Amino acid sequence: MKLKFLAIALFPLTLAACQTADLQKAGDLAVSVLQQQNASKTLSSYQWSTNTGSEKPLVLNFLSNGTLGISTSCNNLSTSWKAENNTIVTGNMAATMMACPQDRMQQEGIASQIFDGGKTAFLFNLNDINAPTLTLTAKNGKQYVFTGKMTPESKYQTQAETIFLEISPETKQCTGVARQTCLQVREIKYAENGIKTQVDKDWTLFYDQIEGFQHSPNERQIIRIKRYELKNPAADQSKYAYIYDMAVEREAVKGTL
Repeated sequence: MKLKFLAIALFPLTLAACQTADLQKAGDLAVSVLQQQNASKTLSSYQWSTNTGSEKPLVLNFLSNGTLGISTSCNNLSTSWKAENNTIVTGNMAATMMACPQDRMQQEGIASQIFDGGKTAFLFNLNDINAPTLTLTAKNGKQYVFTGKMTPESKYQTQAETIFLEISPETKQCTGVARQTCLQVREIKYAENGIKTQVDKDWTLFYDQIEGFQHSPNERQIIRIKRYELKNPAADQSKYAYIYDMAVEREAVKGTL
């Protein structure tokens, strides 16, 4: 009889222990899911690059649509990706097929080493959110440290509008907030088939900066730009941020080259 009462007395404790264990498992699962979601967001919020000794850095872009773009000094590679249990799971790799000098192609070998086997361990250091680091451990145990630069979409919390500007080889002195040198530009619009549908007749002074664009006095260029609208610009600040995307046309100015 005493054993019966003892069993009855211990049953609530056993039940409580089981419930505690179940709650712990549920809590661990919730934390794991949250960490995975945060990892995915962090990976896709930055462009990650590392210097491998080539003329250009090795660059990783974890797009939110599940595509991983890898830029090297020669070819571009791409695959699928997802963050899972402190690893980056990737699929089969596709690549462009340009032939380049061996020293430029070595980055492709590094990228293949990092993502060989489809699962790559990763570790963040987020002490500096403006320049976090991502350490990737290759299958052979070698580690590569990438530094992050926040993507414009994450920085400005908005999607870009694509515009095209023709850039004159000549700049002009102008006065905005202070005396400065301005680009001369004309906006161009294209139809879906690539035919120009509008070209501004007159040159306009461009008072803003185009991040990533290098002006040349020896070339007339048409460039594609991503324009982001700022949510709370300062009183003396433009309402837009401009990011250089690519050159559409480039033409040497006679007598300069």
